[in-house]
Amino acid sequence: MDVQHKAVYTLALKQGLSEGDGGGVGRLEQELHTASDAAPARKSRDPWGMVMSLDTAVKTPHDQLAEMLAADMAAVNALIRDRMASEHAPRIPEVTAHLIEAGGKRLRPMLTLAAARLCGYAGPYHVHLAATVEFIHTATLLHDDVVDESTQRRGRPTANLLWDNKSSVLVGDYLFARSFQLMTESGNMRVLGILANASATIAEGEVLQLTAAQDLATDEAIYLKVVRGKTAALFSAATEVGGVISGADEAQVRALFDYGDALGIAFQIADDLLDYGGTSAVIGKNTGDDFRERKLTLPVIKAVARAGAEERAFWIRVIEKGRQGDGDLERAIALMQRHGAMEAARNDALMWSAKARDALQGLPDHPLRDVLGELADFVVSRIR
Repeated sequence: MDVQHKAVYTLALKQGLSEGDGGGVGRLEQELHTASDAAPARKSRDPWGMVMSLDTAVKTPHDQLAEMLAADMAAVNALIRDRMASEHAPRIPEVTAHLIEAGGKRLRPMLTLAAARLCGYAGPYHVHLAATVEFIHTATLLHDDVVDESTQRRGRPTANLLWDNKSSVLVGDYLFARSFQLMTESGNMRVLGILANASATIAEGEVLQLTAAQDLATDEAIYLKVVRGKTAALFSAATEVGGVISGADEAQVRALFDYGDALGIAFQIADDLLDYGGTSAVIGKNTGDDFRERKLTLPVIKAVARAGAEERAFWIRVIEKGRQGDGDLERAIALMQRHGAMEAARNDALMWSAKARDALQGLPDHPLRDVLGELADFVVSRIR
């Protein structure tokens, strides 16, 4: 990106971009390439998803990746459509298509494609691995919506609401099985190990979150384990396998892992913050849903750690015991602001974003490396 465009892009970030869909890390998915409807008069979104600032079109990093990887992504999408089919159970493609074709931004598979291309890969199997990553991600979303009893994702009814919990769980299982079929086709045992370990880590992170979610003893170390499990594990696996399949040296493979890990953590912390600062119109769910679901996200954990006796009694009532009433969300936000918890969590997100960008320095000089660096900045742009 040249200096003039970079300056406009930075200004666009400072003015703020919109959040995204409902649940999990979804609020930031939409943010990757849409502009806020409530933006200033001189900034809007054109039909191609470009941020308009000072009458100059600036593509987001996600849009740039999509453009640079268009041919590869077309192959990934074709493979996804082919492998989500089922001859004997038509509900499988129905449920899968509802989620996969609902406007998801395919960030994780694009990270795999970008990592492979950045390291000079010219073979076909990065497409298989990218589709694998997307199937794993989609399977976890189907399961998460059942566990969380969610009714909305990406601004649309969830699959478990439209069909039922059994269908969502079983179709998620089918997609996991399909993902393992896909990953074996590369014939690379190391790749298989990375993605299999990531799948196990994701499940472990979700179970840990179940046990830690309403326990005020949950500290930042446990929170980080949860985030590394449920979010960062697939980011880091997505980038790492791109390097492995390309035959990159160990230092580059490690750099790709570190980038994905830090990006995923920054992504999740920013998403946690947006839950206390967005609106349903722009994030596809209601502000404070994490609070209503009694989730101990990072800003809450920081506020609890700094709470006095009276404040701690409040957190015990609304989080551990789940007795919430009118005005409790507003009080929770006020307590987080009083103790600087929101600002501290914001600083953590920015720190992980910087770690992601720093990890790229060990990778080949390539336009894709520049865009991945901009992506690290972009995922935290809404909380700057």
